[in-house]
Parts: sequence; structure tokens; C-alpha cells
Amino acid sequence: MPEAIEIQLKKGALELCVLALLSQHDSYAYEIASQLSDSIGMGEGTIYPLMRRLQTDRLVETYLVESPSGPSRKYYRLTDAGKTSFTSQKSAWNSFAGAVETILGGAK
Repeated sequence: MPEAIEIQLKKGALELCVLALLSQHDSYAYEIASQLSDSIGMGEGTIYPLMRRLQTDRLVETYLVESPSGPSRKYYRLTDAGKTSFTSQKSAWNSFAGAVETILGGAK
């Protein structure tokens, strides 16, 4: 049971984490997946569908960068709507996390 809860928590925060990474700098999906795998243990398979959805929702846009060793890489960057969504989601997360911390702090 605890593993299922952990997975749901990660899935709930995944979009916010991706937007946060892209707010720092443009990136390609594999790099994002690697960072999330290292930080919160999310697998690569969950990132690609999310990136497609973020693109469909116009929160990110893509551009190609030529690679000296292989095919061009598709980079993602936040759109203005993506920046707005990140700010809104970050604020909501901070408010929610603070409320949960308050409740947990009072729990015995």
C-alpha cells in the first residue's frame, strides 16, 4: 500500500516538476527524464506521454538542435502559457504542501 501512495504522489507532482525544470533552461526529453529519475525516481516511460500532452496543451513548444554525434535533438521550452501555468501550479503546490505540513506537524 505505501508504494501505491508514493506513486500517486509522484504522478501528481510530475507536471509541476517538468515545468520547473524547463523554467530553469530548455531541455530535451531524455535529459528531463534522467533528472526526474535521479531526483524522484520517475521512470522514462512516464515522461514522453506527458511531454506530448504539454505540447498539445501549448504549455511547451519544441525546436531541433543539431547534434555532432547523431540525429538532431528535440528541445522543449516553456511558452508564455507554460510560464503562467508553472507560476500558478507552484503557488498552489506551496499552499497545499504548507497546509499538509501544518496538519502533519500537529499529528501524533
